Amino acid sequence: MAMMSSCGNLSVQSADQLKQLKDIFMRFDMDSDGSLTQLELAALLRSLGLKPSGDQIHLLLGDIDANGNGLVEFEELVSAILPDITHQILINEAQLLEVFQLFDRDGNGFITPAELAGSMAKMGHPLTFRELSDMMKEADSNGDGVVSFFEFTSIMANSAADFLGIKLNHSVK
Repeated sequence: MAMMSSCGNLSVQSADQLKQLKDIFMRFDMDSDGSLTQLELAALLRSLGLKPSGDQIHLLLGDIDANGNGLVEFEELVSAILPDITHQILINEAQLLEVFQLFDRDGNGFITPAELAGSMAKMGHPLTFRELSDMMKEADSNGDGVVSFFEFTSIMANSAADFLGIKLNHSVK
């Protein structure tokens, strides 16, 4: 159930991803001509954690370059990448749901303070009352006393971004 309601936000996530992808595209469009050369495309892919060989980049450029001009325009990049990003979101969301369900012991779709404390203790990380209160306060963005799957995914994204030193454009707090 939580998975379904969360997937309803996919178009919002896609719009955010589109903006992020445009920002990334513009950063790697060194001459600001609205297109990426093979070298610029390679730099962009490496920034995303991919490590394609020169041959792979050449093949990718051929696949992405719909108008055959030897360059990748933003629309061509979106057509090639966005379906994969959306698929990856669903995979990541399924993995997050599994983790969420480890904390949501009664399966009602919410993590209570008692469930969080019990789960953390079971994992060998018992929390003090203050730590528990601070964690719940940070995660419970709507103040209803429990953590929903949406709040859980938001706090996990914010934590990962903080860990990686990335500033998110939107923070759910």
